[in-house]
Amino acid sequence: MRLGAAVLLLAVAAATPDLRYFRYERPVNVTSRDGSGSHQTCAVLDATTFEHAAADLGDLRLYHDHSETPYVIRTDAPVRGTAQRIAVLNLGTRAGQTTFDAAMPDGQYSDVSLDVSGANFIATVTVSGSHDEGQQHETRLGAYTIFDLSDQKLGRSTVLHLPASDFPYLHFAVAGPVKPQQIGGMTVGRVPPTEPHYLVVAESSQVAQHGNQTTIQFTTPANVPVDRIAFVPGSQPVNFSRDVTVKVSVLPTRSIPEDELPRTTQAFGNLLRVHGTRDGHRLDEEHLIIDAPWFGARPEGSRWTITIDNGDDPPIELKSVRLEMIQRKLCFDVTPGASYTLSYGDAALAAPRYDYARLFMAEKDPAQATLGPEQANAEYQKRPDTRPFTERHPWLLWVALALVIAVLGLVALRAAKQTIPPDQ
Repeated sequence: MRLGAAVLLLAVAAATPDLRYFRYERPVNVTSRDGSGSHQTCAVLDATTFEHAAADLGDLRLYHDHSETPYVIRTDAPVRGTAQRIAVLNLGTRAGQTTFDAAMPDGQYSDVSLDVSGANFIATVTVSGSHDEGQQHETRLGAYTIFDLSDQKLGRSTVLHLPASDFPYLHFAVAGPVKPQQIGGMTVGRVPPTEPHYLVVAESSQVAQHGNQTTIQFTTPANVPVDRIAFVPGSQPVNFSRDVTVKVSVLPTRSIPEDELPRTTQAFGNLLRVHGTRDGHRLDEEHLIIDAPWFGARPEGSRWTITIDNGDDPPIELKSVRLEMIQRKLCFDVTPGASYTLSYGDAALAAPRYDYARLFMAEKDPAQATLGPEQANAEYQKRPDTRPFTERHPWLLWVALALVIAVLGLVALRAAKQTIPPDQ
């Protein structure tokens, strides 16, 4: 069996692209630009392409006049940014306020999450930045409200949404019932090079109520990744804090019975919306996006069950819930006046290896292209099976083995009879 698998892998690796063997094709509509030279162009890959292409998009081929055109696939931005833990410095009290400093990492950063212990508090944090630890020539970055409204069942937020900054030192002054011993440190989020863009994989406004739980279900197509879940609430209730559970499972197929499916992947999150004034503090905080559990794009498709725990409160009015994937683009150099077609749907192909991809340098403002509607390849033929005869008909090996066993059994039986002396 190992030898057979090796032969099959060699056959797949040796497969070469041929327009007859692609099931699908899409025209690539290129925006023309002035000039006669080639220019870099990018087209967004949508969920339809992922569904019908190979799981790793390795069978995508771009053609111009039946000639293969090199390309590179670029992910719009990291799906999840990195966060760094920062210790506080000079923690103490000044003029009745809790104060402390922090040495920040190199480069730009944005959101800062304070580690604050305790419950049922509202405080204002004033933040300034400087180029030295001694607070010389400070620049005020803003005042931010942190809170814990556990007694009102409205959750907590200790995140400071700073403007993108690169000061080596930040200085904090907390006005409110937060003592120095309640400050345990902070986490800082780095600013990505570009803001990520997302595409909608599936969207629904259909919800089911079961007791104190709201449930939304999705079925995603094969091979389509999901990177986050976005909730769009209505006007009621105005404020809420609800725990969310996300469960993802593989869809059963003929080849994978339901009792043999991998275990369900599960993740947890919290939806928060707080607007209004509390004790003279203006609160405006929303967390309406949950990272999708890492599950990977499945060739069988997947079933998503999203459950919101409402407790004893009325359910959230939901306008929609969306499964979204990070934007991926196919980039290539366009020859003016040329027309291009994207072909895919040949599982025998391995991912191409282009010098263009290795040497690719993204332009600041590439031209934009769009993918036309997906079409079945009118010239499609099933790729010939190049495996050896025995690999294409493995049952013959079992038949031959059974015949050999039967012959050996007959030979052994006849030999046994010849060795038994005749009765006297």
